[in-house]
Amino acid sequence: MFATPAFAQAAGAGSGAAFAQFIPLILIFAIMYFLMIRPQQKRVKQHRAMVEALKKGDHVVTQGGILGKVATVRDDELEVEIAQGVKVRIVRSTVAQVLNKTEPAAANG
Repeated sequence: MFATPAFAQAAGAGSGAAFAQFIPLILIFAIMYFLMIRPQQKRVKQHRAMVEALKKGDHVVTQGGILGKVATVRDDELEVEIAQGVKVRIVRSTVAQVLNKTEPAAANG
């Protein structure tokens, strides 16, 4: 009926032990964040910047492996010329890589 001294001592020590059990979980989350989540967010940000910077004349590769030259840039889509006189419309976000960017003509004077 009454609590023995051994039970009373064990109940008081439980709060520090409970926090110690969460330390490995916190460490695992921190490692996962720095090794997986953060690099993925960085790649997404770089891809978004690359897609927003597309302009007419850029040579691109789509995620489907199609090589072409950007002919027209619209809000959310591009018209890419894949052969002479053959143009396809693609969604901007499907561009995987820009092979070479068109440079503005330098003023030689």
